[in-house]
Amino acid sequence: MAKFIFVTGGVSSSLGKGIISASLGKLLQTQGFSVTIQKFDPYLNVDPGTLNPYEHGECYVTDDGAETDLDLGHYERFLDISTSQANNVTTGRIYQSVIQKERRGDFLGKTVQVVPHITDEIQRRAQLLAEDGYDIIITEIGGTVGDIESLPFIEAVRQMRMKLGSENCLVIHLTLIVYLAAAKELKTKPTQHSVKELLQAGVQPDILVCRTEHPLTKEVRRKLALFCNVDRSSVIEAIDADTIYDVPLYMLQEELNVSVISKLKLTPKFQEPNLDSWKAFLARLKNPIHKIRIGLVGKYVELQDAYKSILEAFIHAGAKNETEVEVVSIHSEQLENDNNVNKLLSGLNGILVAPGFGDRGIEGKIIAVRYARENKVPFLGICLGMQCAAIEYARNMLGYKDAHSTEMNPNTQHNIIDLMEGQKDVDKKGGTMRLGKYDCALTKGSFAYNAYGKSLIYERHRHRFEFNNQYREEFERQGMRISGVNPESNLVEIIEVAEHPWFVGVQFHPEYTSRAETAHPLFCAFVNAALENKNHQRG
Repeated sequence: MAKFIFVTGGVSSSLGKGIISASLGKLLQTQGFSVTIQKFDPYLNVDPGTLNPYEHGECYVTDDGAETDLDLGHYERFLDISTSQANNVTTGRIYQSVIQKERRGDFLGKTVQVVPHITDEIQRRAQLLAEDGYDIIITEIGGTVGDIESLPFIEAVRQMRMKLGSENCLVIHLTLIVYLAAAKELKTKPTQHSVKELLQAGVQPDILVCRTEHPLTKEVRRKLALFCNVDRSSVIEAIDADTIYDVPLYMLQEELNVSVISKLKLTPKFQEPNLDSWKAFLARLKNPIHKIRIGLVGKYVELQDAYKSILEAFIHAGAKNETEVEVVSIHSEQLENDNNVNKLLSGLNGILVAPGFGDRGIEGKIIAVRYARENKVPFLGICLGMQCAAIEYARNMLGYKDAHSTEMNPNTQHNIIDLMEGQKDVDKKGGTMRLGKYDCALTKGSFAYNAYGKSLIYERHRHRFEFNNQYREEFERQGMRISGVNPESNLVEIIEVAEHPWFVGVQFHPEYTSRAETAHPLFCAFVNAALENKNHQRG
């Protein structure tokens, strides 16, 4: 029987429930347990696919095409596993499922209510992954305890604990220990009130994980244990870390895994977690030999969560190359002013043009591509970044000055980027793109082939518009190399400029499959090319 761990949050949002969940999962995984993590988000959207990045940060995509919360990226990066549709559930999806059942008559005319129908559906979703044979399923409850929209999820947790028993169903409450600088004192009262909210909902937390800027004293731990009704050994300090990748080691030091294993009466295959590979990654990350500067050109650069997976992929690839990657955020709209181009782009060792949707800042992205191509700066374009590279090449190498994507200019005479035939009649936004994992055949001798070291790869997609194959031969005659193609559809996946130190545009999202201990080969190759560029400039 699978064991269930629920992670709730209190006092404040953005405390790092996803990182704590992933860190605990990592520790349990290295002790021989099969672990997966899921996220329950209490908003009414069916999924984050239609949410503006300013609202919810990056939309993460799984192998099976689920558009999910960015925390699933943390789960995959820490545990080196693939998640799926079942790993991210929203209130919108819960209600959609229940209403569809009601319309079919599944409830036999009964009045459909939050309790038991909505809470039953939440419990069903919580236990769905148990069918895949996992030993432990960690479920992160989004939002903060006390939020109205979180109440059905908390009630579902209460019911599951009652049905399964405390030995099979554990609750970890992540809370903030407030520090008053004027008094130079840690205050536990907000946490006490947060736990009180949980108790009023009928849920007693088993473990408190306390986010704090300062170490917890013995007195503070004793006080928290007493007033929150937990063992003193179950008060876990989560002090601010230099990097999120330190957190598993901090949780190991605090024996969070020991407490969980004891309370769930589990028998680990290995008594001590083996984190040698993780520690080696951290050693490379914290002791770089080199340093480079990469320009990240996008329209959401003021919000780091909008490009979370890209930033993490640079951390992984930087550690692999023993190189500190300084990511310089450049708003693409600023590049549309000619006076800013050299000022913002000179001195960079590499340029990445980010994915996105819509025409805001598009010309700035195209300008960044041209600068990278003409000045021999290593370049990586992802999704829309690849499309911008194709548009720039058509305008300045093929002579089609009006070349564009029909997403931005439906009336262009040279639709270098256009809708797939199957997309032309689609009028809905949610879940209608080319989503999830597709295969890609690589051309031997290309930048991409040299990076991956194999002829067939599998990468995740999230887009609707494609490179227009009507222009393919003309591009190739003018020096653009089509180095990656989907074997089934013949859609272009990768373009390269052969007469360039390193210039690659990919239609897919390589950042989604980069892991802490296994950096993505394309990012590794890009970082290495930027390092060579820096050394060449210095020489």
